[in-house]
Amino acid sequence: MRVTLAAVGKMKDSPEKVLLEKYIRQLPWAFTLKEIDIKKSLESDQRKEAEAQKLLEACSDAHKLIALDERGENQSSESLAKHIAGWQQQGCSHIAFIIGGQDGLSQSIRDKSHLLLSFGKLTWPHMLVRPMLAEQLYRIHTILSGHPYHRS
Repeated sequence: MRVTLAAVGKMKDSPEKVLLEKYIRQLPWAFTLKEIDIKKSLESDQRKEAEAQKLLEACSDAHKLIALDERGENQSSESLAKHIAGWQQQGCSHIAFIIGGQDGLSQSIRDKSHLLLSFGKLTWPHMLVRPMLAEQLYRIHTILSGHPYHRS
């Protein structure tokens, strides 16, 4: 399985980056982080559309697109693992996750996504969501492989 994470903003050296790298190292799947930046001088709607274009370009070869969105489904780790396992059984070998910028995602990304996923109703810093997602991907791998990391 290949995983791409396309996200707005560049991650600087930080505890969040260290944590992200930890889970990426543990993940046996090929993982690519693609960070994009858009001029802050654009108005909100223009910036969201410019971000959408770059985010979708970064994920153009993925079979399935999952957007992290506040309006998305709040799933359990087991449920997301079932989604991914089902896609793998259908021949999907590359999934991409998208994390938008400060103004959220454009409707065009929501429309193209195979799944809208929420990490709950709380608002999380975008740089913290990246290692949270990486941990969930590692957890999903352990669920699918029967590893005891995830105890349900």
